[in-house]
Amino acid sequence: MKTSPHLLAETISSVSPLNAAAMSEAASYQSSLAMPPESMGELLAIGQRLSGITGKLHNSLPKKRIIVLCADNGVAEEGVSSAPQSVTVSQAINMTAHLTGMSALAKYFGNEVQVVDVGIKYDYDCPQIINKKVRAGTNSFLHGEAMTREEALRAIEIGIELARNAKNDGVSVLGVGEMGIGNTTTSTAVLSVLTGIPPEKITGRGGCITDKMLAHKKEVIEKGIVLNKPDKNDVVDVLQKVGGLDLAAMCGVFLGAASCKIPVVIDGYISIVAALCAARLCPLSSGYFFPSHLSEEAGYKLAMTELSLVPYLNLRMRLGEGSGCPLAFEIMDAACVIMNEMATFRQAKINDDYLDEIRGGKPSPCAALRCATPPLET
Repeated sequence: MKTSPHLLAETISSVSPLNAAAMSEAASYQSSLAMPPESMGELLAIGQRLSGITGKLHNSLPKKRIIVLCADNGVAEEGVSSAPQSVTVSQAINMTAHLTGMSALAKYFGNEVQVVDVGIKYDYDCPQIINKKVRAGTNSFLHGEAMTREEALRAIEIGIELARNAKNDGVSVLGVGEMGIGNTTTSTAVLSVLTGIPPEKITGRGGCITDKMLAHKKEVIEKGIVLNKPDKNDVVDVLQKVGGLDLAAMCGVFLGAASCKIPVVIDGYISIVAALCAARLCPLSSGYFFPSHLSEEAGYKLAMTELSLVPYLNLRMRLGEGSGCPLAFEIMDAACVIMNEMATFRQAKINDDYLDEIRGGKPSPCAALRCATPPLET
């Protein structure tokens, strides 16, 4: 296993701010659309951010891909999960056949699913899984560091490489999912260290554990942090000591997507902790992140607040896998439809002077733009 001493640094340095001029143009165009000001709410904000990413007024997202990073977490050996570790490999295989919650949705909506092994513990025979295994699962952080720093860096690099491959494949938008028994425990440990909030306050039930198991899970996380002493100012150190290979690789996908100017969707709890890791490594990257749904895990809202994001949906989902991504893709498509298909006041032959008072007694800031509105793109 080799790591590039420069890939992570190069990726971080290549992330650029969103195009402010393009976002301003999008906002002005939206104010010319035949509707009360800002009446399409978050769809308008999504449209503006997509313009900020692409530099274009009119956008579409024809090719969607969900990358699922799969790995086993040694801390599962401590009795923090209701499911055995063998479920990781079983569900990874099932994803390739579109038999899991996420992959069934993805198939229905026509989304690609890319299942990647970065640390599955057990052997399997499934050529549809992309084998990028760093090692066969991590150590339990209750007895020492989860992995070496080199392994954590390699997992991040794999994620970056997957995002770059997506760019080369013409992917329009990415979603980031996972499969790894024990990863709500590792994610909570990482989130606790990065935010300074004690595990007691943010540890959730993951895959439905009993009250007794929940109390034990909190204790395991607290002991693991005390034992390994991760440096909250060094994200790689945190991932190495109390994180997981799935989490590290997901972090890499978020960074790689931002570097490649690809919008990227956050799924649930593990996904948002990975996104937070990416944002701590590169604050500019968060401009490329789009939330999906409100996870029921206790730490999710904290991570969302840290990223200054608000989820689009509240469906009481907590499956993970990337299951929120197909739904968020549809919402993002809807934002594109507003920009591409909706008529302007001029095209609808409506005099919008009646909105001047609502706009503060000033003419629409897009009055000049309306006079030269091009035909709508299809």
